[in-house]
Amino acid sequence: VVDDRQSGLMHNKFAILDRREIWTGSMNLTVSGAYRSDNNLVSIESTQLAENYLVEFEEMFLDHQFGAGSPANTPLPVMDIESTRVEIYFSPEDSTMERVLELVQEAEESVGFMAYSFTDDDLAKAMIAAHKRGVEVEGVMDKAQALSNQGGEYLNMLEAGIDVLLDGNPKSMHHKVIIIDDEIVVTGSYNFSKSAKTRNDENTLILFDREIAGEFENELTRVRKISASKLH
Repeated sequence: VVDDRQSGLMHNKFAILDRREIWTGSMNLTVSGAYRSDNNLVSIESTQLAENYLVEFEEMFLDHQFGAGSPANTPLPVMDIESTRVEIYFSPEDSTMERVLELVQEAEESVGFMAYSFTDDDLAKAMIAAHKRGVEVEGVMDKAQALSNQGGEYLNMLEAGIDVLLDGNPKSMHHKVIIIDDEIVVTGSYNFSKSAKTRNDENTLILFDREIAGEFENELTRVRKISASKLH
């Protein structure tokens, strides 16, 4: 076991099993992460995807390269796994937010999000712009983070007319998810924050698949229903 030896966080939550399966998402390996907070965990069997994550793991474990000093060296950052297109991003080296902004700016019908920490000005502006051009934008933010984070975007988005709720989980709404046009899912460890963009070690998957998007939309609906009930 090695530590990350940096001021930023080693914020990844992933595991590589037998060089053929990846587990990743927002879930910390804790009792609260597994049983109390709202989280997601994605399991994908693919030797090519596993190789991407193994390169990132060895970069940290063997070479002790973390944060902004990490190389952009993912072997296959875009692939098709059966019928699903998958894009893989490691932060901060892969400019993850640039791709997320591009997808939000291209949204035609809907953007749904679940955000533990949301302080990224550019992403908030992109969602507000999408709302203004007629895209349905709705989301949920973790209540404790939204009310305490310096530079949080909750009030800005609310004032812009976006349907955003504060979560009703007494623990944490720990998802970091964006769903676009019922077919694209952004998920992983990446909070929508400056630290995730510039300092922390993070991993993000972008999945192009309507069935997968439907599963995440079901979770967004569940979380929003609980959140709305806490308002009354």
